[in-house]
Amino acid sequence: MRVAIASDVHGSLPAARAFLERADTLGADKILLLGDLYYHGARNPLPDGYAPKEVAALLNGNKERLLAIRGNCDSDVDVTVSDFDLLPAAVLSIGGKTVFASHGDRYDIDCPPKGEYDLVLYGHYHTCFIREKEGVIYANPGSLSLPKEGTPPAFLFLDEDKLTLYALTGAVLAERAL
Repeated sequence: MRVAIASDVHGSLPAARAFLERADTLGADKILLLGDLYYHGARNPLPDGYAPKEVAALLNGNKERLLAIRGNCDSDVDVTVSDFDLLPAAVLSIGGKTVFASHGDRYDIDCPPKGEYDLVLYGHYHTCFIREKEGVIYANPGSLSLPKEGTPPAFLFLDEDKLTLYALTGAVLAERAL
């Protein structure tokens, strides 16, 4: 299974479109969104191309291959405009690896989830990376629309034996064998 992973779209239609195009180009079977889909949040500026209603329509059009985690900026109203569930977290098995996915406002590299996982995925911080800590790989795709700390708009791509961090432009930022 090949999974394209993004977080913190915050209602940016151009960013959502670009991500889905990259996911298609890479042959993604599934799309995993790690929260904060529509609303930009009270502490953030409006992202370029802010159009939450259109982002909802775009994501709804991909609902068959979509798995979405609810972020701290996702509200009950966001759930009503989504034709897919927004889960609090998810545990996946990909290529024999156990993957934990959450938004990142509760679990992260410094506050790991309970259980044994090979890979922990989360967003929330708007900074992209792949790191290892105590034998577990932690990865954050950053933000598609409002990246922070000098990181570019980015996403992750997971196949059965490799995790790749891509800039939204398509440039490879980091890779990690699983």
